[in-house]
Amino acid sequence: MDDFLSQTQLRLPTPQRPLLGLTVLVVEDSRLACDALRLLCLRSGARIRRADCIASAHRHLQVYRPCVAIVDLGLPDGDGASLIGELTSAIPRIDVILATSGDDGLCDMAIAAGADGFLAKPLDSLAAFQSAILSKLPENRRPAGPRAVPDDPIAPDPIAYRDDLCHAMDTLQSSKQGEAIDYVSGFLSGIALSARDQPLHKAATTVAHGRASGRMLNADLLRLTQVLKQRLADPLPV
Repeated sequence: MDDFLSQTQLRLPTPQRPLLGLTVLVVEDSRLACDALRLLCLRSGARIRRADCIASAHRHLQVYRPCVAIVDLGLPDGDGASLIGELTSAIPRIDVILATSGDDGLCDMAIAAGADGFLAKPLDSLAAFQSAILSKLPENRRPAGPRAVPDDPIAPDPIAYRDDLCHAMDTLQSSKQGEAIDYVSGFLSGIALSARDQPLHKAATTVAHGRASGRMLNADLLRLTQVLKQRLADPLPV
């Protein structure tokens, strides 16, 4: 019994690790964003589980119920808002459901779907991450006392960015259909924000705007492909 109580006490949140004892399910197809969230969870004391699509998230949810779910709004097999709606209506409900996207304009849609909050990309602020979760938890599940939050930014692995670029290039080369273009342009827009890659972000959003306006995309897609090839040809930083 003493061992059990000792283990339980060790899992109580502390000012230094305010999310200790929580399990976070991250539903995100970007490896860069996932690595950022992994670091944020690690610094906060939370355990992380990852699903890269809605189908994978469903498989996770058949096995366990996380304390927190963070759902990207642009997923390869559907709209993240629909998954948020499912999670919101499930009984028992997950304690905290957050949406994330590189498009701030989707915040209202996410809240309407049932999200408790919205995390805008890039996901590099430890203070914003912890506050978004702690503000939605019951008072008795928050750490007692003042909490000092380091303001140094999170720096995810650049190899994860390279993996995301390869995924986008493979998707573009395998299909030039409308749905694939919509997915890739949104995906690249989000990871470009996270990597602070302004030329890639501009190329991706230009394709997205062209799709929305019905404009011919040949030149825009060519430009986006050229930027991708250039990034993939660049050596990784040591």
